[in-house]
Amino acid sequence: MAGTEEDQKFCLQEVLDTFKLCLSENKEVYLEHYVAGWRKLIKLLNSLGSVFGFISNDAVNKIHILVAHLNGENGPQYVTVQSMVKYELENELVDLTKRGGHPESGCRTLLRLHRALRWLELFLDRLRTSSEDSKTSVMCSESYNESLSQHHLWVVRKAAGMAFCMLPGRPAFFEVMNVGPPEQVVAKLGEALPLIAEVYQITEELYTQHNLMDLP
Repeated sequence: MAGTEEDQKFCLQEVLDTFKLCLSENKEVYLEHYVAGWRKLIKLLNSLGSVFGFISNDAVNKIHILVAHLNGENGPQYVTVQSMVKYELENELVDLTKRGGHPESGCRTLLRLHRALRWLELFLDRLRTSSEDSKTSVMCSESYNESLSQHHLWVVRKAAGMAFCMLPGRPAFFEVMNVGPPEQVVAKLGEALPLIAEVYQITEELYTQHNLMDLP
């Protein structure tokens, strides 16, 4: 049982290590490592209780879809996000303007994770630069309003706002990072966030280039 608990424990260093592997030499995003990075981030969300359940549960579902693509008969087409986009567009496997026969396309699925990654990046950066008396609820709400909220229905936004008010304080967040004292957490976040930001930006530019930012 202890081994299972240890497996579930979040560690910021693991996020750093995983996102280091995400990019190829020519800056393509390896889907396998992207998914692995998200698995680590879900551990962070889950370690803070049920507050982030509405995001982590959806992320888990999206990961299952992407893993199915990776392990499927067309798996070689899904090695990188770039190859996935090329394959699905060329074979008309993406619903571009309205929902149709491809609700679980890799492109649509990853877009949902991509949006959530931006929220997490913004929130963790605010956490990194915050003072001891900064309110995590405010930091989280501001990050959400700048990113994910525009893609959620009003009822979800309302529930999210109420959930964020229940967030633990800054010390609790720093503790679950499991990398040592606060100054060490700040330093590790300083290493990890640029890697996450680069993966995000490369994906953002790819999706913008192919007009995939508003997939239904």
